[in-house]
Amino acid sequence: MKDNRLNEALRWIRQASEDIDAAKYNHKDKKFFISCFLSHQAVEKILKGYLIYKGFEHIWGHSVSDLSKECEKIDKDFESLRKEILILDKYYIPTRYPNGLPGGIPAEVFTERDSFEENKSFRKSIKIYF
Repeated sequence: MKDNRLNEALRWIRQASEDIDAAKYNHKDKKFFISCFLSHQAVEKILKGYLIYKGFEHIWGHSVSDLSKECEKIDKDFESLRKEILILDKYYIPTRYPNGLPGGIPAEVFTERDSFEENKSFRKSIKIYF
């Protein structure tokens, strides 16, 4: 059973790694809105992979803050991580949908400062291991 959990968790981690690569690629191409979204996605998948590995079967939601709270119930070290990754939740909807913004479009609003390479919160959060 634990092998199945490990294998499933590793599938999530492998996809997170692909998301990280895609975030870097889009950052270099100055597609910062996509880089921001993929940064959120990578961290979400890392956290879900961790929870799967720890035996969670039904994981709902996309908030990295909420997911890290669940992880925190297992390991208190996630408390400091949660404070670092809160910003990533703002990248889930507004980076993709014009109606998630008060004006303009995501491609015009998100900047290099928000994006993968400049985002310290993202870089810290990808150091999650289990």
